[in-house]
Amino acid sequence: MNVIDWLLHAHVTIGDSQLRVREIVGNVFGLASALLGMRRLVAAWPVGIVGNVLLFTVFVGGIFGSPEDKDLWGQAGRQVFFFILSVYGWYQWYQTRHHGAAVAVRPRWATGRERLELLGIGAALYAISFFVLRALGSWGPQWDAWILTGSILATYGMARGFVEFWLIWIAVDAVGVPLLIKAEFYPSAWMYVIYGLFCVVGFASWWKIQNRERVNPPEAVVVG
Repeated sequence: MNVIDWLLHAHVTIGDSQLRVREIVGNVFGLASALLGMRRLVAAWPVGIVGNVLLFTVFVGGIFGSPEDKDLWGQAGRQVFFFILSVYGWYQWYQTRHHGAAVAVRPRWATGRERLELLGIGAALYAISFFVLRALGSWGPQWDAWILTGSILATYGMARGFVEFWLIWIAVDAVGVPLLIKAEFYPSAWMYVIYGLFCVVGFASWWKIQNRERVNPPEAVVVG
């Protein structure tokens, strides 16, 4: 059995539950990406992309010969959007570092206009994704659409350095945890709990950083 076959089909047994190895590994990469993002390191993006690819195979397992009871097309779709936005974020943060900045991004609050734009885009994305996901037969399309929309906005906000992106993630996690538990994607559900707690810490960290950097320019900040 090669590595790809092993990732697609391997499980670990915990109590009475069979957990997919690729779901566990994908979420570990996701958490690592979030930790690197909190430290504003460019590596957050490529690490996250690896997790996106693995988790995509989890939520539409039937395509890869490992079908589950429920396909969550919204969860799978957000991995695709994550991939696209991660390439954008990777480029943005790399360009900032390449031009001599000490850190890849400078956290800031979105302007009033930017917040209105995010709300408008979010409303449109939710409406479109809900109807698409319902047509695809996604399980719980209204909640799946919420998670997909919030995930896109949060990832874009991270790429732009908006402090609010952490709050969007918290709103996503609040819906994602019960949905994933009901759908029996337990590793992802537990990871959402950890993400939620981590997002509170990340929000406080970026808020503190943007307050500090109003006094000290970002060039004076050294990230290990």
